[in-house]
Amino acid sequence: MCRPKTLQVSLSDLAQMIDHSLLHPTMTDDEVLAGLQICKKYNVKTACIKPYHIPFARKALEDTPSILLCPVIGFPHGNSTLEVKTFEARRAVEEGGKEIDMVVNIGRVKSGKWEFVRHEIETVNRTVVERGAVLKVIFENDYLTDEEIIKLCEICSSIPVAFIKTSTGYGFTKLPSGDYNYAGATTRHLELMRKHTSENIQIKAAGGVRTLDDLLRVRALGVTRVGATATEAILEEANRRGIGEVRGEVVVPPFGDE
Repeated sequence: MCRPKTLQVSLSDLAQMIDHSLLHPTMTDDEVLAGLQICKKYNVKTACIKPYHIPFARKALEDTPSILLCPVIGFPHGNSTLEVKTFEARRAVEEGGKEIDMVVNIGRVKSGKWEFVRHEIETVNRTVVERGAVLKVIFENDYLTDEEIIKLCEICSSIPVAFIKTSTGYGFTKLPSGDYNYAGATTRHLELMRKHTSENIQIKAAGGVRTLDDLLRVRALGVTRVGATATEAILEEANRRGIGEVRGEVVVPPFGDE
């Protein structure tokens, strides 16, 4: 895959790549409200929220209709039944969600039960699209082989869905040390996903996009959306580097494998 050395971007271009993530299980309502103020300050694309916060976020953002609500369903492990995921998706859209992030049934992916996986994605996608929203399908790449990622790309391309997404940010795996961590959106996986997905399907990188350099690198790989908690730090760094409202040339930072 060709990696461009420069990009033409503005501050708004970068802000509109961001789904500001407000998903940590311990977040209080006050912390979510503070996060929604960050969404408004920087005019990001969406606020990514837990389902019970949809009415709360809708009220907080009622004076900023350009910022969409992006609820998650089947989150973070994808283990809900199809009936529950369908209900969650329908309710999320009816309450104001415009983009729905759904975790696939990871166990069924690992089992190779591809007809089940396809049926689940098709059903939830239809539920969402019929009500005027779009679906992002979360793979949780840390748990998957390359072959499983490619198969999911092919299924999502054939349906088709609006977005495929690398990770939840909570897909922890046990390390040899006994500690738990996750890789999230890696360069190798993003290139693999772009190679095996239809051009009309967008890719969302989540987990590990914490700096402006991270954001520029994934954009250079063809990513159009990211999930981020470090939104303020990323966009303030863009300001410091002179990225403004007029689109201009920005150098893509080196990749770790170069």
